Amino acid sequence: MAGERIKGQEVEVMLVIGGRPYTSITAVRSLEVNFDGEIKQEGYLGESTDRFDSVFKGFKGSIEYHIESRELLDMAMALTNIARRRLPGVQVNIRATFNFPSGRVARLVLVNAVFGAFPFSVGGRSEYGSVKLEFASSEAVLS
Repeated sequence: MAGERIKGQEVEVMLVIGGRPYTSITAVRSLEVNFDGEIKQEGYLGESTDRFDSVFKGFKGSIEYHIESRELLDMAMALTNIARRRLPGVQVNIRATFNFPSGRVARLVLVNAVFGAFPFSVGGRSEYGSVKLEFASSEAVLS
């Protein structure tokens, strides 16, 4: 149905760290979520065709932000401190809300996400500063 296609203006992305939503970080450039799977293939003697199976390997993706406030740097420091085990027991969830034109809403929460590098970049005098966070998660909830 063409009326249900979603555009970026209808998607909200938020990180929740230790129960604290980072609501003022709104300059989200992009979100990519991969439902990561692997195809297994094996051939056996006496059979003329390979057998196939699949393995689910979790969720991987990235979020890219423009730097518009100190809160983004605070968030990056909090994620760094979690990785360094300075904030034990703190969980990070990524919440993406999809507001469809029909009024239906889907909320995808990536539970207990972990993060890789935090590359901050300012490309030039007329370019906006940005950061791209790569993440992985074992579980997701769709509501």
